[in-house]
Amino acid sequence: MNSSTIAHFAASKRVLLTLVLAVGLIVVGESEARHDFSSNSPQASSKRSQNMKINITIRDRVLTATLVDNATARDFVSFLPLKVSMNDLFGREKYGELPKPLSEDGPRKDRYEVGDIGYWSPDHQFAVYYRQDGETIPSPGIIPIGRIDSGAEAFNVPGSVKVSIEIAKVYPVD
Repeated sequence: MNSSTIAHFAASKRVLLTLVLAVGLIVVGESEARHDFSSNSPQASSKRSQNMKINITIRDRVLTATLVDNATARDFVSFLPLKVSMNDLFGREKYGELPKPLSEDGPRKDRYEVGDIGYWSPDHQFAVYYRQDGETIPSPGIIPIGRIDSGAEAFNVPGSVKVSIEIAKVYPVD
C-alpha cells in the first residue's frame, strides 16, 4: 500500500468512527429522554405528584389542595373522584372512610397543622384538619396526603359534611 491509500483508509476510518459515536450518542440521548418522561420513571412520577392538585368541594365552596409526593398520596388519587360524608372529631378535624386501605409507605407524624390532609391507617380514613387544639395524633400517627392551599376553615362547621374530591383541572400556561 502506498502512503496515499493508507491516508485515505485512516481518514475513512475516522469518519466511520465519528459517525458510529454520533449515532450512539443520539440513541443514548433518546433513551434517557424516554426514561426521564415515561410514565413509569421515578423522575416523571415525582414531577407529577409534587405538583398534583385536587379540588375539594364542601358546601358549594371549592378548595384547592396540593398533594405530597409519597405512595399514600398516589393511592389516594386512585380513588378520585370521590364523594364522601365526613364526620367531625374533637372539633379539629373532619374524617371520611375510604373504600380500601392506602399504602402505608409514607412517613408518619404525630403533629398536624391547620389545612393538613392525612391518612389514619388503622381505620382506613383520611382527615382534614381545620382547627389547631395543640394535641398530638395518637400512635401510629398520620401519613401526610396533602395540604389545603387556603380555606381550611370551611370545614369548621358543626356535624358531618358531604364532600366531593377530584383531580384539579390543569390548564397550560402560555
